Amino acid sequence: MKSFHWGALGGGGLGFALGGPLGALVGALAGHVLVDREGAPFGPAPRQLIFTTGLVALAAKMARADGVVTRDEVAAFRRIVTVPADEQGHIERLFDLAKQTSAGFEAYASQIAESFREEPALLEDVLDGLFLIAAADGAIHEREHDYLHDVAMIFGIDEAGFARIEARHVRRRDDPYLVLGASREMSDAEIRKLHRALVVENHPDREIARGLPEEAICIATRRLAAINAAWDAIQKERGLAGRLAAPA
Repeated sequence: MKSFHWGALGGGGLGFALGGPLGALVGALAGHVLVDREGAPFGPAPRQLIFTTGLVALAAKMARADGVVTRDEVAAFRRIVTVPADEQGHIERLFDLAKQTSAGFEAYASQIAESFREEPALLEDVLDGLFLIAAADGAIHEREHDYLHDVAMIFGIDEAGFARIEARHVRRRDDPYLVLGASREMSDAEIRKLHRALVVENHPDREIARGLPEEAICIATRRLAAINAAWDAIQKERGLAGRLAAPA
């Protein structure tokens, strides 16, 4: 998959192509825009621009809502939104612009929701990325939690789905079951089958095959690790570790 960098090709063109509040944000960069490394101004797919710009914009608004940006959160942001070191300043400029703009996070979230309406997995990727940033300092604070919940509702993610995503990042007594979307009443075979399906569905190779940016692959990799960790915990709890799996 091709990666991206920030170049000086005129932000207005891409801003116009994006439209809406995200387009206005990109246009405001006054010449610094997201482009393909081989020079194609829109990259291989517009959704890559929407995904990365949307993730940066919503992360900035979350920082504004919380009022405090910790070093851990900044480090997590840089791990997820990956660009060469000499171009990091452009991403940070976009972050600062989004934090200062008068447009509310609802406008950005609504545009992302509409853009990925047919691909709800991408909406979950964005929310997962925001959770990773929020939880980087070891806790998700009340304002951050409320913000993430509001974004999830705009994305059309229901309460059960939000709890499942949250469980990947916040430790609770039922963490393993919430992460898998399972219940303690399910049989060993049912949970094993569910885990296998989730591994296939959430494998980073699927993001690569769909031509998504590095940010999406990074998020998928961390999500798969959380799914496997939950399965490991359930196996230990039920004494399944080391036991030969019965045919599904």
